[in-house]
Amino acid sequence: MTYAICPQKMTGMFKNEVKALLEAALDEDTSLFLIDFTVAADNSIKVVLDGDEGVSLEDCMKVSRAIEHNLDRDVYDFSLEVTSAGASSPLITPRQYPKNIGRKLKVKTETNTFEGQLTATNDTGIVLEWKAREPKPIGKGKVTVQKKVEIKYGDINEAKVIVTI
Repeated sequence: MTYAICPQKMTGMFKNEVKALLEAALDEDTSLFLIDFTVAADNSIKVVLDGDEGVSLEDCMKVSRAIEHNLDRDVYDFSLEVTSAGASSPLITPRQYPKNIGRKLKVKTETNTFEGQLTATNDTGIVLEWKAREPKPIGKGKVTVQKKVEIKYGDINEAKVIVTI
């Protein structure tokens, strides 16, 4: 007797199998971590990685091979794309911030937008610093002042590295 497997169940099994292979690949190189992982209804797999020291082409190829070489093409028809988080991609996880210390960030919270140099990170948030021109307390003209703000990770709606050329 043969049983038909419904497409939704097959897709769920496929996604779980891919996820297990992806997790095993990331366990082999703990400097890499997952930013995004999707499996569409047509079995197109997209994996976005980042790393504590960045992501090389070899890193993407290694993860791609770990997934692709362990899936049976006779059972699954799929496409696979493994990429690194781009320079203009938002920072998603707290683990992405330390490697960007010294870079200029644009950080949006619920009430404000800040642009400044990322000078520190910790378990709870980040520190941005920048210089601003403000009116003198007495008299005419402006004075340059050093500004500093601490922002908790939970308060960040979006953070991007400002790429300068």
